[in-house]
Amino acid sequence: MVREAPAMTVRQNLGELLNEVQYRGDSVLITKGGKPVAAIVDIALYENIRRMREDFDKLCAELVEAGKSLTDADIDAAVKVSRRRVRAARAQRRPTAKG
Repeated sequence: MVREAPAMTVRQNLGELLNEVQYRGDSVLITKGGKPVAAIVDIALYENIRRMREDFDKLCAELVEAGKSLTDADIDAAVKVSRRRVRAARAQRRPTAKG
């Protein structure tokens, strides 16, 4: 369960909230002025998020590196292929007239 709590409440009840996170698997969304600013999550979820972010950053770096060798002609050709696939998929979803 995700519980929302104002920052002042978190400050006053940190121990209790940590117990909820640790033992019940809850998460706490911390707000200031009604807007989310942070979250308290259990360590397993945090580690998963951290690993996913590292993987995402690596993937982005690889894409940037791979993109350096692309020419405008390569990009134009890829866009044309993609647009053809989208049009074909849309055409397949259109209802057909029955006669």
